[in-house]
Amino acid sequence: MKIVRENRKRLGYMPIGYKLMLSYMIFIVILVVVNFYVSHSMYDSSMRKQTRMNIEGTMEQMRDNVKYKLDDIVRISSTLYDDYNLVQSIRVDEIGIANLNRMNQIISPKLESASKSIGMNLRLSVYFHNKTVNQIYENRWKKDNASDNDESKEQTYDIYHMSRIQDKLWYKSIPKEEYGVTMEWKQVEEDVRDHRISMIRRIVDTDNPLEVEELAIMRFSVQMKELFNSVDFSKLGDGSKLSVVDSTGYVIFSSGQLPEGSTRPVSKINKNVSTNENSDKQEYLRIEEKLLNQNWTLVAQVPLTIIEQEAAKVRAFIIFICVLSFVLLTFAGVFISRYFSKRILKFVSVLNAFREGDLHKRIAYRGKDEFSQIATALNGMGEDVEALINKVYLTQLQKKEAELEMLQLQINPHFLYNTLSSINQLAKFGENEKLQKMVLELAKFYRLTLNSGRTMIPIAAEMEQANAYVSIQKVKYGKRLEVLFEIDENIWHFETVKLILQPFIENTLKHAWSGDRIHIRIVTYMEENTVHYKIIDDGFGMPQERIDEIFSGLDKGNIGYGIRNIDQRIKLHYGSEYGVSIFSRIGIGTTVHIRIPARKRNLIVQECIPNIAG
Repeated sequence: MKIVRENRKRLGYMPIGYKLMLSYMIFIVILVVVNFYVSHSMYDSSMRKQTRMNIEGTMEQMRDNVKYKLDDIVRISSTLYDDYNLVQSIRVDEIGIANLNRMNQIISPKLESASKSIGMNLRLSVYFHNKTVNQIYENRWKKDNASDNDESKEQTYDIYHMSRIQDKLWYKSIPKEEYGVTMEWKQVEEDVRDHRISMIRRIVDTDNPLEVEELAIMRFSVQMKELFNSVDFSKLGDGSKLSVVDSTGYVIFSSGQLPEGSTRPVSKINKNVSTNENSDKQEYLRIEEKLLNQNWTLVAQVPLTIIEQEAAKVRAFIIFICVLSFVLLTFAGVFISRYFSKRILKFVSVLNAFREGDLHKRIAYRGKDEFSQIATALNGMGEDVEALINKVYLTQLQKKEAELEMLQLQINPHFLYNTLSSINQLAKFGENEKLQKMVLELAKFYRLTLNSGRTMIPIAAEMEQANAYVSIQKVKYGKRLEVLFEIDENIWHFETVKLILQPFIENTLKHAWSGDRIHIRIVTYMEENTVHYKIIDDGFGMPQERIDEIFSGLDKGNIGYGIRNIDQRIKLHYGSEYGVSIFSRIGIGTTVHIRIPARKRNLIVQECIPNIAG
């Protein structure tokens, strides 16, 4: 776990769960944004198209309604225009009883019938060139179901002489007669004041084919609001405006009012449908419908805010759906990421445990997917690696023990030869007491060295062996050698690898002399579950380069080989955190520091503390 924590602290490190979640979130964000953009664009375009179609359909209904009323008036005017009896009666001069009969039997009945034939307010005014036709003013009546104040139900017909209008501009501007076709709608006389509009048409005599003679002018005046009652802006939505425009661009009738600053006066119409979305003064949808048989155009101006309001509702709904989808997919992503990252982290923890040397850790995984196969393979690999390491460890350990035995076989004969030479000298000079002591210590040394072939021995036995070796050397060197043992009594019940002190004492006696005397201190103590050995001398010392050569293997001599051998044996038995370290300074001396773990023996240690002399 320490390695995992260190990995997480590295710059740029990102756990696999975060990577899965990040890639998933990027995919989800792109998916949601694209879905929102496509859905909104498609709906917005569809909604605008549908809105325009709805408006066009509504305007077609308005157009048909207005056209029906216009055609109705034209139809009534045609009954008078094509009435042969009426034309014949007004083309001749009549006076007296003949004129009265003409008025009562032909002219008045026909005009009265025409004015009553339309189911809306109508003022029929006829201007005759024939001055013998009697003028009739304010000849008005109301429909049976109309109230006294209901002007919308009022119907009238008036008869005038042409002298009343022959100087009027509207009369002079009437186009040249084309039989059955010439007629026009305009506001004349009191129409502007009364909010009315008139359909003007001639009554002509066609008996002379060379020249059509004008006999009278018919003026059918109707109320604007009644003629255009179907042109209602509320059918398109609040803020809309409907206008009826003539061929000159003049607004004949309008319904509704656009917001201030959003429109300008209606100009001459050139297009059937146009949308002004980018203009600061015309932010509305503009649709035009031609009124057949008339030079009029029905213009609808619908503020885009009406469409935007609907679009805003849909946009809010789409955003809500997208946000909801994002949240749900995010929770699903977190669950999926955790589901896989937990399993991956299990594998990582096992691998890190393997890196740290713990090969006993295993993964318990159930399932039939790839993870179960990886877990099975990883567990098998751990078992195989552990078995291989144990095999290699035992092989290396056996190799080092064999090397130690070979070293001992090289050292012991030389040591035995020197000791026997010393015994011979003592026998020559008759120093029987020293002779006896050296023989006893030599026997103890070899007894402890052999140790029935065991590698691990009690610390007490290791100290006793070192003491036996020192005792033999004291007989040889006498007062020139002083050795002091400082031993913590709490370490006796722990075990140690055998023969790790004697080689360092021997190296000191061989290579550390800087005069005719040498002092050695052997210190043993326990600190934080670790046993420490220190062999301290006041000899010649050695440079740091020499120490580095010894541990690096560059030194090929027996001294370096023996030290490396002991260091490697300790590491093989206890781990890389234990072993040998050397501190030395020229002219001051050398300190060898050995560290091993404090481990108790399985067998009972003999209740004996070796007699170690100072």
